[in-house]
Amino acid sequence: IFCLGVAKSQFLKYVHRFMPSRTVYASGKASSAAGLTAAVQRDQDSGEYCIEAGALMLADNGICCIDEFDKMDLNDQVAIHESMEQQ
Repeated sequence: IFCLGVAKSQFLKYVHRFMPSRTVYASGKASSAAGLTAAVQRDQDSGEYCIEAGALMLADNGICCIDEFDKMDLNDQVAIHESMEQQ
């Protein structure tokens, strides 16, 4: 839902503060699809690659609050939509 001036950010932050153990808050302005879903990272100690969970995976069975979704890159928005369809 894209509406101007209806306090969407404040609502998402309120939900996150109200149920901190069941919600994950992320800003779409500074996020990528890889950061919100999962990313492959190299372990500094062993040098091996591992999968690091993103906000959508961490919010499994909870609520993922993605603020500024409209500010995300279009390709990242498409990837997030595909992930949300599978939930």
